[in-house]
Amino acid sequence: MNEAIQRIQETLNRARQETAKVIIGHAGVVDQALIAIFTNNHALIEGVPGVAKTLLVRTLAHVLGCEFSRIQFTPDLMPADIIGTNVFNLKENAFTLVKGPVFTTFLLADEINRAPAKTQSALLQAMQERCVTIDRETYPLSGNFTVFATQNPIEHEGTYPLPEAQIDRFMLKILMECPTRDEELLLAQRTLGENAPERILASGAVQQVLGPNELSSMRADLEAVLVREELAGYAVDVVRKTRAHSSVLVGAGPRATQALLLASRMQAALEERDFVTPDDIKAMAHAVLEHRLILRPEFEIEGLTCAEVVQQILEDVTVPR
Repeated sequence: MNEAIQRIQETLNRARQETAKVIIGHAGVVDQALIAIFTNNHALIEGVPGVAKTLLVRTLAHVLGCEFSRIQFTPDLMPADIIGTNVFNLKENAFTLVKGPVFTTFLLADEINRAPAKTQSALLQAMQERCVTIDRETYPLSGNFTVFATQNPIEHEGTYPLPEAQIDRFMLKILMECPTRDEELLLAQRTLGENAPERILASGAVQQVLGPNELSSMRADLEAVLVREELAGYAVDVVRKTRAHSSVLVGAGPRATQALLLASRMQAALEERDFVTPDDIKAMAHAVLEHRLILRPEFEIEGLTCAEVVQQILEDVTVPR
C-alpha cells in the first residue's frame, strides 16, 4: 500500500483512540469532524445542550496540536468582538491591533444562530479566504483555520437563521445525538471519579498525535486516494439532481459537489482504503447535502424532510460499476 496512505491511516487511528479517552461514544461524529479537519473545511454541529459538542472540539484541537478558541454568540455580540479592532495606544501615540478570538486554528462558534446577521457575516471572509479585514487592512489567519459552529435544534426563540451563503460554507452538518444508555451509564460512573472526561483532558493523559505544521502535509497525502472519473461523475449527478427534484426549491450548488468528493475521499481513508467507492459517496451525501437544501413550502407542510429527499435522490441516480 502507498506509504502516504499508511501514514494517514496511522494518524487517523491514533487520533480516534486518543479522542475516545475523553469522548464516550459518538464514533461517527468524531469521524465526520476528522473529515472536515483533514479536508480543510468547516462543520456545523447540531445537538441539544450537554452532548459534549464543545468538549469534542477542544479534544480534537489538543490531539491534533492546534490552538483552540471559543466564542459564545449572543444577540449583543458585535463583529469587532470576533475579528478584533484597532485601539489607540496613548504611550505609543498610535493605534494597535487587538486581535479577536478568530485568530486561532480551531474556532468553536457556540450557538452561532443567537447572533444577528451582521455578526454572523464577520466569519464569512475568515471561512472562505482564511483572512480578515480590519480597518481596510487584511490580516492572514492560520492555513488550518477551521470553524465548528453549534446550533440548538429545539430552541428557536430569539435566534437568527443562518443565511444560505454562510450555510453553504459548512462542508458538513454533524448531528450529535444523546448517548445510548450504556454510554450514558459509563459517563455517569466516570463523572463520580477521577476519570471524568474534563479531568482526563486536563490531566495530560490524552496524547498529541500531530505537530503544529504536520496537518497540512497530511492533507497533501490524501491526494493518493484514487477517485475514478465515473465516480466523480456520480457525485456530480447526485448534486445536480437536488436542483431538479420536484420538492426542492433551492438545491445544492457546485461547492457541494466539491465537498462531496473531498468528504468521500476522506471517508475512504477512514475505512483504510486508497480508493473511493460509491458507498463512500452515499455515506457522505446526507451530511454534505441536507443542510444545503430548501424544500418547497407545500412539501414541508406534508412533512417531507431533507433527509428523505437525499435518500430518494441516491436511489434514483444510477450507480456506476
